[in-house]
Amino acid sequence: MRIAEITNYLESFAPISSQESYDNSGLIVGDSKTEVTNALISLDCTEEIVEEAIQRGCNLIIAHHPIVFKGLKKFNGSNYVERTVIKAIKHDIAIYAIHTNLDNYQMGVNKKIGDLIGVSNPQILSPSSQKLVKLAVIVPLTHVESLKNTLFSSGAGQIGNYDECSFSTEGEGTFKASPNANPHVGEIGERHHEKETKVEVIVSSHLLGNTIGAMINAHPYEEVAYDCIPLLNKNSEEGAGMIGKLAEPIAEEAFLSMLKKVFNCGVIRHTSLLNKPIQKVAWCGGAGSFLLGAARGKGADIYITGDFKYHEFFDAENQIIIADIGHFESEQYTIELLDELLRKKFATFAPCLTEINTNPVKYF
Repeated sequence: MRIAEITNYLESFAPISSQESYDNSGLIVGDSKTEVTNALISLDCTEEIVEEAIQRGCNLIIAHHPIVFKGLKKFNGSNYVERTVIKAIKHDIAIYAIHTNLDNYQMGVNKKIGDLIGVSNPQILSPSSQKLVKLAVIVPLTHVESLKNTLFSSGAGQIGNYDECSFSTEGEGTFKASPNANPHVGEIGERHHEKETKVEVIVSSHLLGNTIGAMINAHPYEEVAYDCIPLLNKNSEEGAGMIGKLAEPIAEEAFLSMLKKVFNCGVIRHTSLLNKPIQKVAWCGGAGSFLLGAARGKGADIYITGDFKYHEFFDAENQIIIADIGHFESEQYTIELLDELLRKKFATFAPCLTEINTNPVKYF
């Protein structure tokens, strides 16, 4: 199996286009055509992780956090980023990062956190906008259902918890075939009237290319009439953070104790308790202080994330509990998530999970 087979699969649900503007997900070091001996999954990529990959016979590291965020102008080993990249290149080890695109995936990092804290059927806390396209295509009546099936099979027509969603309008189209045409119906040089249907579906932008290709291949016309209209609508299946309800309310102290145990926190930094049970929970893996307003606005009792700054804790306004469990702590189970996703797709592929704790934060 080549690196591209693994990365193409990962990007089929966590496309690079879904990453945040500051991010650097994707293949950072290596050639996608290289055959994979084995892969090492980690949260971070450091010199220690590269050494572990060498010792365990892995020539691919799949990390959540990119080792390179900014452009590197020199490779002289002056810092850990340069040293890590140099070491990987020397030993022909590829480095792939799947960061905020996996964070924004509906079944990604935050879904894993929700499973661990006991929230079923969570919703995206801050859905992404401008990630959807309306695709409208004109098709003869005889091919409406077969073309719909093609569109649905390519991933179009998904709206929230519903799939195979479409809207159809019947009308009459006209066209005149030129001498070089090969029309499905009608005669060369004569205006033809045909009863047709406009089929409209919603498509995630990262699926649009494949959907259009499949649609054109399945369409009976030599020239296919279709429109692609970018939408401002929010995509409920993609975005930052999550929110949901516990099956039963839990006392504040008991919930915090559960968090500390599940995420093995050295400490939980939190705002004042509000002396009421916790049931509606919002969270975001990693650094998620930017979502506090969304959590408050949706009535969450507690917001769980990492990397809150001192003054940001005041923004709770005694309306919500902020629980900072730590950046590493909140995302550590991403390693298990990636392992599960890869094993599900590639039955004979058994990636290695790092045995190194890369958390740079220690507790005394």
